[in-house]
Amino acid sequence: KRFETGYSREIKTQTGAGKGECSPGNGSGDDVIIVGAGVAGAALAYTLGKDGRRVHVIERDLTEPDRIVGELLQPGGYLKLVELGLQDCVEDIDAQRVLGYALFKDGRNTKLSYPLGKFQADVSGRSFHNGRFIQRMREKAATLPNVKLEQGTVTSLLEEKGTIIGVQYKTKDGEELRAYAPLTIVCDGCFSNLRRSLCNPKVDVPSCFVGLVLENCELPFSNHGHVILADPSPILFYPISSTEVRCLVDVPGKKVPSVANGEMANHLKTVVAQQVSCIDCPLQTLFYHGLMEESVLFQVPPELRDAFIAAVDKGNIRTMPNRSMPADPHPTPGALLMGDAFNMRHPLTGGGMTVALSDIVVLRDLLRPLHNLHDAASLTSYLESFYTLRKPVASTINTLAGALYKVFSGSPDEARKEMRQACFDYLSLGGVFSTGPVALLSGLNPRPLSLVLHFFSVAIYGVGRLLLPFPSFQRMWIGARLIWSASGIIFPIIKAEGVRQMFFPATVPAVYRAPPVVN
Repeated sequence: KRFETGYSREIKTQTGAGKGECSPGNGSGDDVIIVGAGVAGAALAYTLGKDGRRVHVIERDLTEPDRIVGELLQPGGYLKLVELGLQDCVEDIDAQRVLGYALFKDGRNTKLSYPLGKFQADVSGRSFHNGRFIQRMREKAATLPNVKLEQGTVTSLLEEKGTIIGVQYKTKDGEELRAYAPLTIVCDGCFSNLRRSLCNPKVDVPSCFVGLVLENCELPFSNHGHVILADPSPILFYPISSTEVRCLVDVPGKKVPSVANGEMANHLKTVVAQQVSCIDCPLQTLFYHGLMEESVLFQVPPELRDAFIAAVDKGNIRTMPNRSMPADPHPTPGALLMGDAFNMRHPLTGGGMTVALSDIVVLRDLLRPLHNLHDAASLTSYLESFYTLRKPVASTINTLAGALYKVFSGSPDEARKEMRQACFDYLSLGGVFSTGPVALLSGLNPRPLSLVLHFFSVAIYGVGRLLLPFPSFQRMWIGARLIWSASGIIFPIIKAEGVRQMFFPATVPAVYRAPPVVN
């Protein structure tokens, strides 16, 4: 409500224009229309507004969002937040500092800390309620006099002679309006209904998250995210406030039992389960749950058991499909895609916001030299460099997310089992074997080549474990299949990201294009 009454301004109808319309050209006075005011849209609105652009943001719902993802900002993402001047948006929302991860498997655990020694003391990951973070960014964007936020649903992009010239949208009162600007940036999220004309969307849904909020419980390792390598797939725990811990149970496939009819709660509470009395084992409680057609086993640290059961009993169980989609844009004059509408990866590694904020920094730097955005053809040609310049950060995080999810998920295949165990043991070695991969995951060292080297180091380490001290034909065969399996995991992801842009960006001519000169 504050945005509508305090900050937003209605679009004025121009003389001679149809009802509720601004005439194209300079009629509306807007430089940029942003569709969506989530993390990407709100941050972009503030960034472009601070650079003097006249920005019109149209968001379907300006009330505080309530989501179970987008709650963990990696240190690399926090650095981008600082670069954009938005670091105060993680203040006063009870955000928690995150210093790394704790990894659990088969009664063993290892702590993986972010390599933060070279950074200032305030640099770390942050975890929080997604909605609180978004509202803080919306409020900050709305304080700029040249940024207006309006609640409305964009129904279509307006096109004229192959150029996007604005949007058609419906206000909260049901009135149909049009808005015009030389550049329209679509940031309407993972369920975008506008991206089809701007990209080739190849959306995959490898799994779903089942989300719970655990209250008044302590994690085994404070200020760390917790990843349990359970069967059939990982379980995550991380703090989202000083009194709440988010639990995300990954369920492979596109379908989960219904929450509405109580089936999901019934399965999660069928806790038979079996308690393992092993004093030296930090993972003592085993739960069975029916999230698949047959019961699957997963392990919950005993410190979280009672809070987990209480959360299930409370009934606030949420589900969310985990979507991945490589960036495959159709360069379109007058329009650009950003955020989850443009590119998604599995949320296991919490890299989505880092990619979005990094993309905004790249776009801001490209647009800064331009005083006039009205030459759509020249602008589109110039902004093609955006798709390559974003690759170091985006492709590293995207590839790591997809590869780690497949490695961390359980499998009946012996080679995959060995790969999973090798990954855990490799990270447990410490030193460069843990700081290297964690620097990649955190966005602090976005180097695709380093990612590939570490990934195949894990595979080779796994083969070494199989062949020592005495190799056998069976172990050699499993080792060969392990290398083949590792290749089958990472190479398709790299292909989708674009080999040339990912590893040889200097060979892409678009990165050398100068800003267009507009008379």
